[in-house]
Amino acid sequence: MSAWKRALDAAGIREPELRSDYDAQRRLVARERRSSYLAARVLLPRPMLPHVMAATAVMHRGDDLLDTGPKHLRAAAWASWEQRVREALEKGVADDPPIRAFLHTVTAYPRLREATEEYLATATAELDFTGFTTEAEFQAYVDAYSLPAYLLVGTLLGPETDDGRYRALSRTLIEGSQRLDFVNDLAEDLPEGRLGIPDETLRRYSLTVEDLTAGRAAPGLRDLVHDQVDAARTALKAARELPALAAPPGRALLSAVIEIELLTADAVSARGTELLHGSASPPLPGTLRVLWNARRLRRTAS
Repeated sequence: MSAWKRALDAAGIREPELRSDYDAQRRLVARERRSSYLAARVLLPRPMLPHVMAATAVMHRGDDLLDTGPKHLRAAAWASWEQRVREALEKGVADDPPIRAFLHTVTAYPRLREATEEYLATATAELDFTGFTTEAEFQAYVDAYSLPAYLLVGTLLGPETDDGRYRALSRTLIEGSQRLDFVNDLAEDLPEGRLGIPDETLRRYSLTVEDLTAGRAAPGLRDLVHDQVDAARTALKAARELPALAAPPGRALLSAVIEIELLTADAVSARGTELLHGSASPPLPGTLRVLWNARRLRRTAS
């Protein structure tokens, strides 16, 4: 029996159609979010793994619907998806395999329902996103979209009840991660006219969107990259306190995610102005070392 089938058994997912639904979500996450999939497979307890796959798949599906294609088509696709998710939550049944698997996960983790409602209520912030004028707009985007999307998974890893500290540090983590993504994705975002670095920050380094779109490594670009990476790194280091607040089964994964993001920050900083031509990735040996150490600590703790 494969490790995945053992995970389905451990999670109590035994009905053939539902197992097939979860397997489809596992394949999607493995294909689209390979590093997240590897970390989850290595570090999560078997009973939790299928549920994290289902939540991650829904988060990915939402991202894809909200930011791929012309806006009017995105808006229609998102509205249809949102309606189907809401109906499933209300009626307790669903026809779509990804929603059916996610609905089962919500049943297993009832606290996920509130996180899902928050995500659905604010996700169109991504649909409307075309860039930021100010840092305050970036912060508002983190609150409206990045954090609720992350909490689809983060809620599964978190404590049964939260006095506010877990959510606050989750926000610190996702602010750092989102800022890092935006600077790392310059080459992808610029042609789409969706730059995630505020205009006021560009002006501070005497840069314009036109310069960057044209691929001109203006003198201030390296300093801009270092500024954004330093801000992201500060938030990510502060988020190192988050795993201690999580439920024990999720602590190793959260710790590894943060350390891999910090490795990514180093890689982005080193790439510098070459980010105009492609993003940076964390070094594979360092990533494997983080996963190995996290797995060793998880085994020691258990």
